[in-house]
Amino acid sequence: MAGGTETAAAAGTGRGTPGSRQGSGHEVPGQRSRRAGGGQTRPGGPGGSGPAAAAGRGRRKRKQAAPRKKKALMWIGGVLSFLLVGVATAAYFVYEHFNSNLNTVDVAGAGTGGFKKDQAVNILVIGTDKRSGEGNEGYGDAGSPGHADTTILFHVSKDRTNATAMSIPRDLITDIPDCETKTEDGTKVIPGTRNARFNESLGQLGRDPGCTMRTVKELTGVSVDHFMMADFNAVKTMSTAVGGVEVCLAKAINDKDSKLNLPAGKHVVQGEDALAFVRTRHSVGFGGDLSRIEIQQQFLSSLIRKMKSSDTLSSPTKMWDLAEAATRALTVDTGIGSIEKLRDLGMELSKVDIKNISFVTVPVVDNTDKATVLLNEAEAKPLFTMVQNDISLTEVKEKEAQAKADAKNKQEQLLKGPQAEASDVRVAVYNGSDTQGAALSTLTWLQNQQGVLKSSNEGNAPNKQAKTSLEYAPNQADQARKLADLMGLPAAALKPGTQDAAEREPMTLILGADFKGAGVPVTGPAKAPEGTVQADQQICAK
Repeated sequence: MAGGTETAAAAGTGRGTPGSRQGSGHEVPGQRSRRAGGGQTRPGGPGGSGPAAAAGRGRRKRKQAAPRKKKALMWIGGVLSFLLVGVATAAYFVYEHFNSNLNTVDVAGAGTGGFKKDQAVNILVIGTDKRSGEGNEGYGDAGSPGHADTTILFHVSKDRTNATAMSIPRDLITDIPDCETKTEDGTKVIPGTRNARFNESLGQLGRDPGCTMRTVKELTGVSVDHFMMADFNAVKTMSTAVGGVEVCLAKAINDKDSKLNLPAGKHVVQGEDALAFVRTRHSVGFGGDLSRIEIQQQFLSSLIRKMKSSDTLSSPTKMWDLAEAATRALTVDTGIGSIEKLRDLGMELSKVDIKNISFVTVPVVDNTDKATVLLNEAEAKPLFTMVQNDISLTEVKEKEAQAKADAKNKQEQLLKGPQAEASDVRVAVYNGSDTQGAALSTLTWLQNQQGVLKSSNEGNAPNKQAKTSLEYAPNQADQARKLADLMGLPAAALKPGTQDAAEREPMTLILGADFKGAGVPVTGPAKAPEGTVQADQQICAK
């Protein structure tokens, strides 16, 4: 897919040059570095006071080795990497070392003010295609200010049982809002752009990551708490730190653009090979950015599994290397711009079981130019609503719904039996919720997406009600079952009458306070969008 830039690395592959100043023109605004000067030594090195040195002193009294090891491990905390779910060492005696690795950007109030432990967390992971970093000059335009080339909105549920990683295509045509940014000369407002590529929300015209955060809020309706950004080096150093990442190819690939040359089958890649894997697109799928997103999601899922494996967590060397790579790769907002704050955030996010992390891509359709894509609103809006309402895309909620369904077995009998064709369903839709336009959006969804053409919008219901209800006559039971199936209505929502209805008389659907959005089930498990992949699955790239 055309975009004028080379593809980015995996999620979290964008960071400005460490210590870079905020510039003018097309430079990505200031990634303000707190990185200290040289001379840092790795614990255990010459004159060091790290694990290796401690181990040497421990030989005098062998029985103290285990307590020292246990004490050292007590300081290990979760450090959120560009993947957001990794963990890394945060030992007290190296705190300042890792803290000085981080680069920060003040996003001028673009975030929510900070994540909270008793609320859902939304982190924007940005991968820029800026060719900064050693050995990356040859990847396309070395002078580019960079773009939001890989972007993932990472949503972690309030109860920390599940997470959704939603990829946003870089070539999606959208509106970029006005963006307030902070520079060395003060705060300025960068004018927005209508009908622009999403990736232009970063770098172009001096836009900083806060502009990308605002664009995501405008697009999805989801408030972003923080951002994390890293460059090409992140993929190379992170994959190397964990000893390589296992990937799978359904066919051999020899891509001259990304320089990936691997036979079919499973492989363990790291360094330059890992970067080549996540940058390839012409040799997989349809050869466009959407295919590249799929291969990146495979890589990220595998890297998450490796980072959370006992092999990594039990190795002090890998933990150190992982922390070093993650903190050097990261540029974050000032709200989480310290190891202590990253540790607190990482500890929250690390509670999510890997099998309950879902990767999904924002639904799009091809634009007429075949080089960009447009939002598929009919499918995207329900997905955005699920994230807004903290609805899981995994089976976590399904188990809870099943338990409730078992307790209502008698009511569930109402849903059993034949269903009418969607074209035969007659229903009048009323809005009894506090959601403005709920009846109209439901009507549009029913008619355009489900084929329920004999439906009407009756405006506001006479009274507000807590639960959605469907009133129907005995001879409309098959219609009621069909509508309940389409909308995910629980048996408790069905209100059968005692007298048959006239031939053209519609059923009455009143949307209640439990209405979450057109196309979103009122109760029970949400239906994950097509293409959703769980992080504990390995799918071979085709």
